[in-house]
Amino acid sequence: MRTTAAAIMATIALSASAQNEVQKYMFDDELPVCLDQMQQELTYPMAWGNSDIRQFDLWRSAARDVLRREMLLPPKPAKSYDMTVVAEEKRKGYKARKIVFNLNAYSRVEAYELVPEGKGPFPAVLLLHDHGGHFSIGKEKMIRPFAVADSVMDDADKWCERCYGKQYVGDYLASHGYVVLAVDAPFWGDRGVKGGTTWDTYKYIAGNFMMMGRNVSSWMNFDDVYSADFFASLPEVDAGRLSCMGFSMGAYRSWMLSALSDKVKLGVAICWMHTTEYQINRDYGLKHHEEWANLIPGIRRYMDYPHIASISCPKPMLFINGSKDKLFPPVSVEKAFAEMHSVWKSQGADDKLETEIWDMPHYCGPEVQSRILEFLKKNLYDTNRFYRIFFDVN
Repeated sequence: MRTTAAAIMATIALSASAQNEVQKYMFDDELPVCLDQMQQELTYPMAWGNSDIRQFDLWRSAARDVLRREMLLPPKPAKSYDMTVVAEEKRKGYKARKIVFNLNAYSRVEAYELVPEGKGPFPAVLLLHDHGGHFSIGKEKMIRPFAVADSVMDDADKWCERCYGKQYVGDYLASHGYVVLAVDAPFWGDRGVKGGTTWDTYKYIAGNFMMMGRNVSSWMNFDDVYSADFFASLPEVDAGRLSCMGFSMGAYRSWMLSALSDKVKLGVAICWMHTTEYQINRDYGLKHHEEWANLIPGIRRYMDYPHIASISCPKPMLFINGSKDKLFPPVSVEKAFAEMHSVWKSQGADDKLETEIWDMPHYCGPEVQSRILEFLKKNLYDTNRFYRIFFDVN
């Protein structure tokens, strides 16, 4: 009996000790100790199928409203574009223009436009450049620059070789009959930080934006909407056949723009699709999340990335990711693709969503660009298919 009583007393003492223990650390390896629990609490109640809105058009409108609200205050739109052409260059089958216009109420920007020879208006592609931690150029990543310093030309050529296989995607598409436009995103190229953009200034400015009720990621997306509006207004552009395309951060921008604007009839996203479950993950994700270019914090109370992209449904969309892409593990990409296909399928439009995982790293080389051209031709030049898409979406 004494042994039993002693054991009971010892158990009580241990229990009391355990109750008095304090968790000394809230973070481990720069992630919250409670990460798994936090992930489980992300239930995405506004996703199609989770939402109690059962009529798709109503859901699409409501989901877009939620997205815009969580993007915080947008930049004010420009009162007029006041576009001028400041330089031109003849290229094989098309001409290059350097133009200046008012993108929003705060920014008058320089952009590159390529216009095919012949009688327009032409099908159009708004090109959305990548991130790469390379801030010195933006639009020059997509369209071969001209009338620039040798250092800018060299910078652009090296980036084109690294990410695009020595083939500027804008020039490639223009040579096949598309009018294209590329504009710098905030922080890149001519819209960078005076004295040079660095990771530190990028982070500090992002924090300052938040203090003013703004979000730098959202500002970029709103600027893309304004760019599409401007592009659609040009006489050489067939506004009914306006598309967008981007690689890496540009891919994120592409499906965000497709979700936000019905001026854009279809989108192409190369090497950017994910789920939050794997983006912030001890086994797969980034443990040092310094990236503000895809960070809209409040939206995760309602939707994840593939749910937002699904606001584009039933538009034609092409997503390509690489199985060797270290930024986007296939397990995450496949989960996101499956989620999007469930939405397009629910609307009888699964043939309009094309998702592919290629045996490649983070890359948008000539083979990928050829696939993009094939997709654009099928959806923008097939008249019967195009008009079905146009009237379905609008």
